[in-house]
This record gives sequence, C-alpha cells and structure tokens, in this order.
Amino acid sequence: MNVFRLAGDMSHLLAIIILLLKIWKTRSCAGISGRSQLLFALTYTARYLDLVTNWVSLYNTVMKVFFIATSYATIYLMYLKFKATYDSNHDTFRVEFLLLPVTILALVLNHEFSFMEILWTFSIYLEAVAILPQLFMVSKTGEAESITSHYLFALGSYRLLYIFNWIWRYYTEEYYDLIAIIAGVVQTVLYCDFFYLYFTKVLKGKKLQLPA
Repeated sequence: MNVFRLAGDMSHLLAIIILLLKIWKTRSCAGISGRSQLLFALTYTARYLDLVTNWVSLYNTVMKVFFIATSYATIYLMYLKFKATYDSNHDTFRVEFLLLPVTILALVLNHEFSFMEILWTFSIYLEAVAILPQLFMVSKTGEAESITSHYLFALGSYRLLYIFNWIWRYYTEEYYDLIAIIAGVVQTVLYCDFFYLYFTKVLKGKKLQLPA
C-alpha cells in the first residue's frame, strides 16, 4: 500500500458513491449507461472470485465485497427499481465488440494459463474498456449532467492514480505487471478528452458537452 494506491482506491469509492447517490436522490438513472455498469459488474465478479480462496487482508476483502455489492446494486436500481428512467434508446453501444476481443486476449496474453489467472486477466482487459458505452452515450446525447461528469472524473482519476502507484512500486519494490500497466494506460487515455472538457467547462459551471 502507498499513497497513490490509497488515493486511487478512495477515488474509485467516491465515483461509486456519487453514482449511487445520483440515482437514489434523483430517483432516476437518466444519462447513465446500463451497459457500462453491466461490464463493470462482470469485471468485479471475474476479478474477485478469489474471495473464497485467497485471503490478503481485511482492507482487501472489504473493498472486494464493496465493489461487487455496489455494482449489482447499481444494476438493480437501473434495470428494476428505476427502469422507467433508463434511457435505452441512447445506450446502444455494441458490447460484444468489447467482450469478444477481451476474451481472446485473456486466453492468449496472460501470466499463467489457469482458470483464476485467466479470469483476473479478463477483468483487467475488460475494465480498460468498460467505460466506452458510457462515453459513447454521452457523445450520442451531446451532453452530461454535472453529477454524471463528477462520477466520470472520479472514475478516471482512480485509474490515473494507479499509474502513479505502479511507477512508485517499480522504483521502490522493483515490481511491475505489464498487463495491468498497459491496460491502465489504455483506460486512462480513453478519458483524456473528457478530462480536458471537465476542467475547461464543468468546473466553470458549464454543462459538459461532447462532440457527437
């Protein structure tokens, strides 16, 4: 554990809390991509199945349970409780174009050809692109509410902070994981346009708008 990983985890937690509070307080999931949330739920499920086989620490276990539980809670709110507010007409990204190559990559490029290792690798690759349906939806509608923008910023910051965490670990522990690093860089790059617009518009009180 180091300050960058802790800050990244807190940013990730903040993103999820912002999302859940937005849905619960407004009683609406308008502007939120259910397809991205399904991909995140699949990501956490695949990555944290080792809950039943591998104990690391109380902190690690609590975080894993939190991410799995909140991902399915979000899906419940979107597809059941507040289903009438879900904008399926704009949430049309073809997720099979992500799942198929991610699955193939996990089977071909992994550290070890074992069930749990392939699941972990699959989750790393999938997390890198899971936000694409959300970004596609924002681009398609042309704008995003401030609260949705704050959620996306916190989520993007989490991955950016993890890049600093890997740099720190490389220089202090001589440890690195190319799969996680490359996937994390790809994920961060996907947020670059959003980060620019967030700092130039949202923080100035303007509604975020992305080119269609």
